[in-house]
Amino acid sequence: MDDETLLTVDDLVVGFATSRGELTAVDGLSFRLARGANLGLVGESGCGKSVTALALMGLVPSPPGLVSAARLEFAGRDLNAVTAEEYRRLRGREMAMVFQEPMTALNPVFTVGSQIVETVRTHRRLSSRAARDLAAEMLDRVGISAPRRRLDDYPHQMSGGMRQRVMIAMALICRPKLLLADEPTTALDVTIQAQVLDLMRDLRGEFGMSMIMITHDLGVVAEVAERVLIMYGGTAAEVGTVVQLFDNPLHPYTRGLLHSIPRIDRPVRRLEAIPGTVPEFIGRPAGCRFANRCRQAMDVCRRQAPPRVEPEIGHTVACWLYDRAAASLPPRAVGER
Repeated sequence: MDDETLLTVDDLVVGFATSRGELTAVDGLSFRLARGANLGLVGESGCGKSVTALALMGLVPSPPGLVSAARLEFAGRDLNAVTAEEYRRLRGREMAMVFQEPMTALNPVFTVGSQIVETVRTHRRLSSRAARDLAAEMLDRVGISAPRRRLDDYPHQMSGGMRQRVMIAMALICRPKLLLADEPTTALDVTIQAQVLDLMRDLRGEFGMSMIMITHDLGVVAEVAERVLIMYGGTAAEVGTVVQLFDNPLHPYTRGLLHSIPRIDRPVRRLEAIPGTVPEFIGRPAGCRFANRCRQAMDVCRRQAPPRVEPEIGHTVACWLYDRAAASLPPRAVGER
């Protein structure tokens, strides 16, 4: 791992034992994350986004879960080789996570202050008073008024936006190198969502940390991410910069996602839905995972996994449409919807 790379993931596989066989939630996912960079991990529900984050945090329960990777390195440390205790020390101090629903992530029978203080004292040698002072300071940093009084509130006494700010404060209080944010604005109204995104962007810049923003909302990606990984069926369908993904989407799934959202720069028309739903992948099926929902699917798509190609620098796609020799496509077919 070079000095500029914080996280390296090669061929990550996460499976779960079920009565019908092994369910493959993540299958051969690979990516790099630079220090200080922000990656958007995008896909609809069931694509493996949250499971990927839990695997990186060492939170996939085993059994029934099984995590493997050809290479999994964080800040020069081989995560494949760390013990459970070493992983526990990493969580919160060097890598942290903001969960999708703070009401279930926060313990309802303890005050938010006691939960933040516990996080601080787990990773830093501070007295209870010093940890409480730091907790109040962090609540103030995330925009919660009267922070010392709010430390004594229980989660149910706070609004959804305030609970999410508490989760952000708890995740960032030890200034981790990596923050994983799993749908942090899903349950919030539009105004609060914008405030939370602005807060996370400002704190990321101030602390100089890297971030993986997990979402199904392309609007959120356009707002906060620099690079985007479009995920489908547990693997990467397309990877590129935000500009590349929005200006020149390559994978049929990416184009389907973009066509399913309203835009003010296009005439009003009926939104196009992607047919079907994300199936459960029992075992490791052959072919492209998106073939059963793709309008451009060919015979080869159902027989063989697509190659990963790079039509432009830094922009990769796993799709047979971009291997003309194998798919026998005329040039004009490439990139058409």
